[in-house]
Amino acid sequence: MSADLLISRPTEGPRRARHPLLMATLRAVGSMTLVLAVVVALWVGALWAFDVSSYVGKGPLDVVDILFVDEDAPALRTEIAGLLARTLLDAGIGFIAGMLVAVTLAIAVVRFRAAESAVMPVALILQTVPLIALAPMLILLVGRGYVIVAVMSAVVVLFPALVNIVAGLRSVGPQMRDLVLVYGGNPMTVLRKVAFPSALPAFFASVRIAVPGSMTGALLAEWLATGKGIGYAVVSAAARSQISKVWALVVVVTLVSLLLYFLAQLVEAAVLSRFGQSDRA
Repeated sequence: MSADLLISRPTEGPRRARHPLLMATLRAVGSMTLVLAVVVALWVGALWAFDVSSYVGKGPLDVVDILFVDEDAPALRTEIAGLLARTLLDAGIGFIAGMLVAVTLAIAVVRFRAAESAVMPVALILQTVPLIALAPMLILLVGRGYVIVAVMSAVVVLFPALVNIVAGLRSVGPQMRDLVLVYGGNPMTVLRKVAFPSALPAFFASVRIAVPGSMTGALLAEWLATGKGIGYAVVSAAARSQISKVWALVVVVTLVSLLLYFLAQLVEAAVLSRFGQSDRA
């Protein structure tokens, strides 16, 4: 039987996946460079097209001056570094919480069909109701500490991750499922040995969505609940008409989000190449 399986396994194409991680890195660098170029072009074009005053609208060179040239640039960078550390911690908590909940619920939905009718509508409601409307109730329930950060970020991350992971776990063909069951496996064996490896591309697609989503959730939680981190600093600086600081904070958190997305792509390429799925990375 094992020989037949080996014979039926398709051979790889003509060495196009010899260096999957290197190729994925080059693709990620190329796409990130393209995204940055498009963002900068739209940024400059919007300032020009809407004739925004230089007091309100800061261009890319202005932000470089704010962060690296002005007299108070070192103090601003130090302040932003502290705020960014808090925001990254908040985003990490939200990312882990959201992905753990999504994976757990996805297993329940796939393993128990009745769970889908209970889980999916609730997840959809959490996705469609604006988080700013849920925030007061969530704060009353769990307070203003790390728990509210985890909850609010998880709400942002949960639904797209759940949908992707469920689709990935259900991608196992009926023949493969029957083969595992015939050889003494059970439904959990199918999940562990077949469904999880098959769902890796969907899982990492969820990770790539969850990385910026967790940053968004953390910023919202900081603004609406904790009063710390970049999320609150942006609102506070805008209220004080510190326009230069607002632009610096927004640009820094945007660049960090892009860098985290880039790192997620590299991890995806490394893991998928390890499991022989580099063509899908």
